[in-house]
Amino acid sequence: MRYLMFALSMLPTLAVSAPYDRPIPQAQSATAEFWFGLASVALIVALYCVHRMVSRR
Repeated sequence: MRYLMFALSMLPTLAVSAPYDRPIPQAQSATAEFWFGLASVALIVALYCVHRMVSRR
């Protein structure tokens, strides 16, 4: 029983983790900006097409 209590008292020391390091944001490349702009325009066009399709009677 004495060994069990010793083993259980040592468990919290094994579970200690490293401190949290915040991620550093990376700069956005020109290629990523181009594809984001293209996707934004495509989304707006798709939303307009859905609007036209739904508004017809």
